[in-house]
Amino acid sequence: MKPTLFTALFLASSLAFGQQGASPRQDLSALRAVAEQFLQAQSAGMPGQVQVEVGAIDPRMSLAACAAPQAFQQPGARPWGKTTVGVRCAAPTAWTVYIQARVAVHGEYVAAAVPLAQGQPITQSQLVVMSGDLAALPAGVVTDMAQAIGRSATMSLPSGAPLRLDALRSKPVVQSGQQVRVVSSGAGFKVSTEARAIGNAGEGQVVQVRTAAGAILSGVAQAGGLVEVVF
Repeated sequence: MKPTLFTALFLASSLAFGQQGASPRQDLSALRAVAEQFLQAQSAGMPGQVQVEVGAIDPRMSLAACAAPQAFQQPGARPWGKTTVGVRCAAPTAWTVYIQARVAVHGEYVAAAVPLAQGQPITQSQLVVMSGDLAALPAGVVTDMAQAIGRSATMSLPSGAPLRLDALRSKPVVQSGQQVRVVSSGAGFKVSTEARAIGNAGEGQVVQVRTAAGAILSGVAQAGGLVEVVF
């Protein structure tokens, strides 16, 4: 056998062996797809049209192929706005990669049509529905006027400000000095008595009452001048 032919055969066999022995590498575009599907699922319950943009992965990154990569987020991370998604593999080789992403949620929200004074009941004429990226607004933004009408703002709001549920106070169902019916219940008993409210409270809020005997009780205010006390 001629040396040149022998050398060519040796190089060809070595290349073939190297290709067979090399472990397959992970398709990076598949990881971006995993991250996108994860964010779509996490944002499915939001009131609006969700748009997910997943950032690029450094093409120089070389990862062992993974049959079942899993997406995750760190505790407390929001699945909307500018965010980060981790994708990890447990076997055959453990690795983790982090991918930048942006999730926009285009929908309608409720804002103040006029300046709102603190503590004043809100009417429909004082509100306006606007459109925008809900992910860029404060958490808990109001998306239905019915959630705000009849309530009052805990602080004064300028015209155009989005309303937040945690910044609204429910309309009082029990007012200070009002005579209320107190229903006390526990294991095997239920009694009712009359009392007077010491403070104001919206439905579901805790209020104190004073009975005719002078006892002070704490209970949960309900519509119709009812206060429930559970022992």
